Amino acid sequence: MKIIILGAGRVGSSVAENLVSEQNDITVIDIDAAPLNQLQERLDLRVVVGSGTHPSVLASAGAADADMFIACATSDEVNLVACRIARQVFNVPQRIARIRSNEFVDQPDLIGPDGFGIDHLISPERAVTTYLLRLIEFPEALQVVDFAGGKAILVLGKLGPGSPMRNLRVDELAATNGANARLLAIYRDDRPIEAEPKTRLQDNDEVLFLVERQQAHRAMRALQRSERAARRIMVAGGGNIGARLARELADQGYAVKLIEHQASRCEQLATTLPSKVLVLHGDATDEILLEDENVDSADVFLAITNDDENNIMAALLAKRMGARRVMSLISRRSYGELMEGSRIDVAVAPDQTTIGELLRYVRRGDVVAVHRLRRGAVEALEAVAHGDADTSRMVGRRISEVPLPEGASIGALVRGNDILMPDTDPMIESEDHVIVLVTRRRLIPQVERLFQVSAAYF
Repeated sequence: MKIIILGAGRVGSSVAENLVSEQNDITVIDIDAAPLNQLQERLDLRVVVGSGTHPSVLASAGAADADMFIACATSDEVNLVACRIARQVFNVPQRIARIRSNEFVDQPDLIGPDGFGIDHLISPERAVTTYLLRLIEFPEALQVVDFAGGKAILVLGKLGPGSPMRNLRVDELAATNGANARLLAIYRDDRPIEAEPKTRLQDNDEVLFLVERQQAHRAMRALQRSERAARRIMVAGGGNIGARLARELADQGYAVKLIEHQASRCEQLATTLPSKVLVLHGDATDEILLEDENVDSADVFLAITNDDENNIMAALLAKRMGARRVMSLISRRSYGELMEGSRIDVAVAPDQTTIGELLRYVRRGDVVAVHRLRRGAVEALEAVAHGDADTSRMVGRRISEVPLPEGASIGALVRGNDILMPDTDPMIESEDHVIVLVTRRRLIPQVERLFQVSAAYF
């Protein structure tokens, strides 16, 4: 695809890096030449210096024959206007905008065809908040993502000391957890190993499994010894993500303490957040503050400021002082890979939680959801099978008969409210939602082709 990206900031750069690696023709626009030069040194793409709200700049970027326009500038207003110009002047087929303010999100008439002409909205803050809420719900997990509208979840977890799964073979797992779950992948010493029926699990193995939503807690108890549910949450950082997360947690009945270092922001948060949220003015790396606020009784401590180093230090300090589980928002990939699994239990990369929202529109076929796992090395997608046995490579075939490339596997079928696991080798029907795990990203085009129907379908 020929894709134009407006904005070379943190979100735009991450989007460009992910999409250019999949052989897309990428052009990035930014008013500042410095980040563009850095991108061009690292990636095979074009850059254009200028304002994305100027038609002449969009024309220079090739908007006249672009397939997609993604507006990721830091200003909502710039993104809105740029998408309007891309539609009205250049008739770009797909237009996606990053929007942070709910003032625009809550006004669909402004966003749609008669407004700014935006096809899809992405909100990194909302995506990260949803992701963190899932991790708090399942505190033993390293990653948790939803499929089929929340009917099924994909969980990445590590076998802890005394895990009931320890030393079991893969074909013995169903009898252990009693849940309708499927083990999809095993990682040992950060390397994938085949999840064959006779493969025996070991301490510290990371396992990736798909499970029905209502049975997820049972499956997690089989992964690690049962821990009490998280109820007391401490959040460091009162920005957009911190405020949104605190509000959601309070609404769900959690006891929340929110630490923010800026006094004026504290006053604002104290008046806008629910009364169940205790807003504290201070530095999350202040040992005395954490001790006074009983960080040792926190079930989960989250460091989610906009500074990686502060997040790392706050999370490490909270862990040393007794917080049961610590999570940190870390934008730099090298930092995240270094810290996760040490004293920091979970390092959350905001770009990886956001990129899935975009990839579902880039993927060919009727793709409903895309999630990146293990710092982007693995991709799980949910797509709808269409057609019949004559027009589709999936419909009318059993799961075992689908010509999947090596390194891809079907995790489950979702048919209405039913979750069908591959163990029974069900027949794929039209309109089934198929959840596929791809452990090698270069195989994505082959998987996409399986969901495309022949011309006879139309």
